[in-house]
Amino acid sequence: MGHDVALGFVAAGVAVAVLSALGALAAGRDHYLRLHYVTPITSLAGPLVGIGLTIQNGWGLTSGEILLVVGLLAVSGPVAGAATGRLFAQADGTVRSEAPE
Repeated sequence: MGHDVALGFVAAGVAVAVLSALGALAAGRDHYLRLHYVTPITSLAGPLVGIGLTIQNGWGLTSGEILLVVGLLAVSGPVAGAATGRLFAQADGTVRSEAPE
């Protein structure tokens, strides 16, 4: 039973990652639109795969490391996306390069 649940989580995470990648490809050359397709990978696909691997491995040091990496990805992914969006906006001249207000 645990193997089937783990496989379901991993399959869901992979499906989210593949659909996000296909959406980014379909978005064309608009880097703002493509940036929106990165967020589900870091905030949804990574944790789903990590939970699936943790269920499959059981509790232990390996599972702790997996959950640590997934937690760091979930926390740093949206921050990196926002910083990348601000960088794009500064390069386009949409916002000033000064500190945010």
